[in-house]
Amino acid sequence: MTEAKDSPPLPPHIVMLQMLSGFQVSQALYVVAKLNVATVLAEKGSRTIDQLAAEVNANADALGRVIRFLASLGVFRTNGDAVEITELGAVLAAGSPSIQYPTMYWMETHYAPFGDLLQTVRTGETAATSYYGKPFFDWIAEDPERVEIQNRAFAAVTSTLRDGMFDDYRLPAGTVVADIGGADGAMLARLLAGDPNRKGIVFDRPEVVGAANRTIRSCGLARRVLAMGGDFFDSVPAADVYILSYILHDWDDDSCRKILGNIATAAEPGARIVVVESVMPNGDEFHPARAGDITMLAMLPGRERTEDGYRALLESAGFTLDRIVLTPTPYAFIEGTLR
Repeated sequence: MTEAKDSPPLPPHIVMLQMLSGFQVSQALYVVAKLNVATVLAEKGSRTIDQLAAEVNANADALGRVIRFLASLGVFRTNGDAVEITELGAVLAAGSPSIQYPTMYWMETHYAPFGDLLQTVRTGETAATSYYGKPFFDWIAEDPERVEIQNRAFAAVTSTLRDGMFDDYRLPAGTVVADIGGADGAMLARLLAGDPNRKGIVFDRPEVVGAANRTIRSCGLARRVLAMGGDFFDSVPAADVYILSYILHDWDDDSCRKILGNIATAAEPGARIVVVESVMPNGDEFHPARAGDITMLAMLPGRERTEDGYRALLESAGFTLDRIVLTPTPYAFIEGTLR
């Protein structure tokens, strides 16, 4: 019997070429998500390339070549001309859990501006601002379809990438909970689902927060959760507990202090704050926050921060960092108290 031998490590130049092929992988995955290829296979089972191409209105030869490329990465399984979806590929199918909408959102809004990353590194100017001619969220807000795909993408992240983080977490004490920058309200709905004695506010830009009304009604929270439109750089509603979920990483320190300062103005001393973010490690090990930090560099004026970074930021805005609650996901709950 011949013993299997471990494959020899790839030479550095091959590893580097694989890394450089990321643009090919992400574009091919976008095609699968946008054309609902994964959805068809997940719902209907194995298909020939010709059958699949007809169902998703694609060119059979071109679609087959994309599928065979992604099959080598474990997204599909092929058997001659037949193709089926794998567990990995199924996350691009419609439904829940799914990252179909985050895939489309990133590729339709983030991919092109990243072509200006070199200019960002040379000048410090945000690539998305340069590419779109205005700040990224202002560009998003101009088109209801872009707002909708952003809301769907954020909701999908909450229900998939962050799903396990809610299992053993309870908010600090307080009757009224305000989710600042709460988008479609999915985060607040999850946190208040088992807490019937609390009231909630979803606060976001008027063109964004409308989606929260649908979430609030669908979750049976209409009697105790209110959706409010506004700008957190101007003011925020009064509350006992404030949630900032994936907000502070979008902004530089001065902008964060403005947001936190508006919370301090609206709240009473002793009010609690819950910042939901990735906490970047100090060493060189891989962490999703490192990729997030490059995304912030290209798309927004923000950054990912370490534990020390969040402590210093909160302290400078009048809050004491009480504790960081790690979760099984890449995200953590960073709790603080208004002094």
